[in-house]
Amino acid sequence: MSEFSFFDYVPLGIMFLVAAGFGVSQLLVTQLIGPRKRTSIKLSPYECGKDPVGSARERFSVKFYTVAVIFLLFDIEVLFIIPFAVAFKSLLKEPAIFGLVAFLEIMVFIATLIVGYIYVWKKGVFEWGVQSRVEAREEAKRMARERREAAKSAPAKIAA
Repeated sequence: MSEFSFFDYVPLGIMFLVAAGFGVSQLLVTQLIGPRKRTSIKLSPYECGKDPVGSARERFSVKFYTVAVIFLLFDIEVLFIIPFAVAFKSLLKEPAIFGLVAFLEIMVFIATLIVGYIYVWKKGVFEWGVQSRVEAREEAKRMARERREAAKSAPAKIAA
């Protein structure tokens, strides 16, 4: 067994220093030479494509939650399939029944996922492009109307 040597870890330390230095340098450079046009729109918070107007207790469409759950399901699918793909080659070297059983199990797993995908597709979970565009237009019109009303009332307040 070899002895512990601090110098074996010097390249690792240099890598961390370079990575941290790169991150800090990018932040400093953007602060020093970046444009500084601060408008009310740029300074307003932005969250998930919706302007944070109104109460935080607003109800959201259930499609937000279903899309999130579907994302998690398919993300977990990848977590199961990648280790299987790595181990499948070694299963083929074993007696033939192990490889066949493993292959059938993963096919059942993939078939279940495909059935679930077709189900949510038929339910229309992925079809919210038109609806979100309509909602965005309505919200933009409402905000423009509020700005016009605020601009009309501002001169009246100044005159009074």
